[in-house]
Amino acid sequence: MIQVQRIGLPQQLTELAAEQTEAITRVTLDERYKLARELWSHSTNRRKLVTPLRQLLRQMAHGNRCCMYCCSDLSTDVDHFEPVVENPLRTFDWLNHLLACTECNSKKNDKWELFEDGEPKLIDPTREDPFEHLYLSLTTGRYEGLTEKGKFTRETCGLDRDDLPEARCMARDIVTICASDWLHSWRHGNERRMTIAVRTIREQPFADVSQFMLRQAMLPQAHRAFDFECGMETLEYLRHPQLRSALLA
Repeated sequence: MIQVQRIGLPQQLTELAAEQTEAITRVTLDERYKLARELWSHSTNRRKLVTPLRQLLRQMAHGNRCCMYCCSDLSTDVDHFEPVVENPLRTFDWLNHLLACTECNSKKNDKWELFEDGEPKLIDPTREDPFEHLYLSLTTGRYEGLTEKGKFTRETCGLDRDDLPEARCMARDIVTICASDWLHSWRHGNERRMTIAVRTIREQPFADVSQFMLRQAMLPQAHRAFDFECGMETLEYLRHPQLRSALLA
């Protein structure tokens, strides 16, 4: 999971969303959920509103349309962070929309819990830093919950389900290979290969892996996180100022 910067919603879409929300407010409380689902799935709204919302979310996502929960690629679902069943009035709320893979969207479904102060137990990557709640093992590719919010998110979305840990280890190895190639190309002045190496790291699935590695590389106890084969070499690569600048741009 990785922090995502939300972009502004164009005025036309803002107005269309407001119209749908207004329609939901005009019916009784018992009717709001049903109407919200109908409006969301209506063919005109799908074409004029939902599809553009999905395109904006894809622009926001890291890598190749990474799921904003598990960071797998080519995600297509518009997820309602606060489920429609919990709050139909947020169905068309842009701040309530995330890009998700079908698996995360399905596992999360309508699971929703709050702390006593009303704060959601689920991490919203557009308004908080997931790495404050989750730790990624670069050795196993698995997440560890550092806080109750992190543990709830890990279990609710199934962040370590199936082959996700193995895929994250592969992403880690790609970072190592590309960072090594970047350094070799930098020493020989091959800017084209440097660009390819950076693009490969930035656009591959599981962008959370490279971002976690970049963050950990500058910490005093970095060697603990890089306790995997070729880890120490990778650590030195990711401490190179110019490579860090290119990857964090």
